[in-house]
Amino acid sequence: MKKMLSFIRKEFYHIFRDKRTMLILIGMPMVQIILFGFAISNDVKNVRVAYYAPHYNNDIQKLVAKIDANDYFIVVGKCTTKEDINHALLSGKADIVAYFDRDFSKIGKKGSTPTVNLIIDACDPNMATMESTILTQVINDYFKNPAGGTGALLVPHTRLLYNPSMESSYNFVPGIMGLILMVICAMMTSISIVREKEVGTMEVLLVSPSRPMGIIFAKMVPYFTISCLNLATILVLSVFVLKLPIAGSLIGLILFAMLYIALALAFGLLISTIMKTQVSAMLVSMMGLLMPTMLLSGMIYPVENMPAILQWISAVIPARWFITAVRKVMIQGLPMAAIVKEIAVIGGMLIIITGLSLKNFKKRLE
Repeated sequence: MKKMLSFIRKEFYHIFRDKRTMLILIGMPMVQIILFGFAISNDVKNVRVAYYAPHYNNDIQKLVAKIDANDYFIVVGKCTTKEDINHALLSGKADIVAYFDRDFSKIGKKGSTPTVNLIIDACDPNMATMESTILTQVINDYFKNPAGGTGALLVPHTRLLYNPSMESSYNFVPGIMGLILMVICAMMTSISIVREKEVGTMEVLLVSPSRPMGIIFAKMVPYFTISCLNLATILVLSVFVLKLPIAGSLIGLILFAMLYIALALAFGLLISTIMKTQVSAMLVSMMGLLMPTMLLSGMIYPVENMPAILQWISAVIPARWFITAVRKVMIQGLPMAAIVKEIAVIGGMLIIITGLSLKNFKKRLE
């Protein structure tokens, strides 16, 4: 019994002395419960609504105020022309545009049947359905309420842009692309330098005339080539198997994806310069990139539904910017000028992560 207790005590000592093990055993469950508890939400929140009213009147003003007072919606402004409607949706300033037709100038009069057209992005079909349903209920509550002035029942007409057939692949394929490229690419390079240390060939690299930048670049090129082949496979399957159209520039989409691949490879190299074993490098690349990419990138759950602090954290998740850009180019058919912000963020991250990799690259063996 004493021998057993001594072995148990020794094992506790080993665990407590290993900070990485303690972090995984205690820290990881805490992070998971916080992320899963707050990030996973299918509730409709902070839906941005714009409106277009050729004949603005008191009833429309009251209805817009009622929508803005609802906890689910935020009225972001008025569209003065029909061109403003497309601009509001394409730029991401609005999720829904309520189009009040000319009959609203005759609202309450006998024989008049006013209509509202709800124009929705619908890149995410599930969210589009819920947003439309809730907004329709809000509008009908106004017209059924005697205080609204009519007591009539109005049925809004919904028009879905970019995804009229409500295909779920329109929403998930960009997210899956971001997840696969980030995790797989990072895992490939995360073991590259660590493997050299374990095998014992690191000395050969260190005594070679190549500088750290050259060594890191040489490590990235083969994996970059393989990753580009993976990208081509993903795009072919998306178009011909999943029937997802590429509405925008194919060349622009590929170039942006290649920039994202380079960032993912740089993440893996950074992990490889920090970790000491291949197993630990793979665990960090998997756990450190997989869960944040799935939960905080907008791949499954809208970023707008998350608490403010998680929205700030999601800003440093590369997949968030990649998925947003791919949806704009691939589904909405926007020009490359519409994703300048995403390109700048991904490019800036690439410079920072590559710099950190060079700084952590050990020129001498310990």
